[in-house]
Amino acid sequence: MTHVHVVGLGMGPQHLTAEGVAALAGSDYVVAVRKGEHDELLEVRRRVAAAHGLDVAEVVDPERDRDDPSDYPGAVSAWHDARADAWGEVLAARGGTATYLVWGDPSLYDSTLRVLEQVAARRGDLTWDVVPGISAPQVLAARHRVVLHEVGQPVHLTTARRLVDDVAAGQQNLLVMLGSAASLDALDDLPDWRIWWGANLGGTGERLVAGRVAEVVGTVRAARAAAREEAGWVMDCFLLRAPR
Repeated sequence: MTHVHVVGLGMGPQHLTAEGVAALAGSDYVVAVRKGEHDELLEVRRRVAAAHGLDVAEVVDPERDRDDPSDYPGAVSAWHDARADAWGEVLAARGGTATYLVWGDPSLYDSTLRVLEQVAARRGDLTWDVVPGISAPQVLAARHRVVLHEVGQPVHLTTARRLVDDVAAGQQNLLVMLGSAASLDALDDLPDWRIWWGANLGGTGERLVAGRVAEVVGTVRAARAAAREEAGWVMDCFLLRAPR
């Protein structure tokens, strides 16, 4: 029997909770995915594992069609299948108790739990538990000292890929994740909206910008580039609210 702890890492070791530390203490090794030749996020995971006396079982991430495929769900499903094969191999070879260190919280725009379900369905001898982590929306709200929604109102959690459609559907208070440099172009059509933006929250290269979109969108673009330059990678999210 193999057991897996799925531990939310927040944006790095400074966000690791006491519950996450306990999970690492009860683990035999860490499983980590390598994305590309120089994976800065893998190196952070390596440092966390080393700090807890654990070695890292590295898995090369399968290729995925990221060039706006016509069948996006199908492309993601194929990627998950390939991941399940790769992860199943390392877990079968190592056994024992493993930890996966997930950026942010495993419940938000992360495939780890879905892939482990596929591994378990194929093997039948895999169990897992989840340790929640500090999420990017939480840190964004804390850094800007705001509440993510107005009194008695909802906040719509979405991705940059869906931003244009969600605004067209009438959403007026959105928490947007999985941003990209290109996705910021959608902001040009929302000049009077207000934005609270952050990149690499809680980690190296953290940048924050807030204000009326028309006045700060150029600053956001520059700050995003600066965050990538400093850290070697960039993850950003933002709260976007329609004018009253």
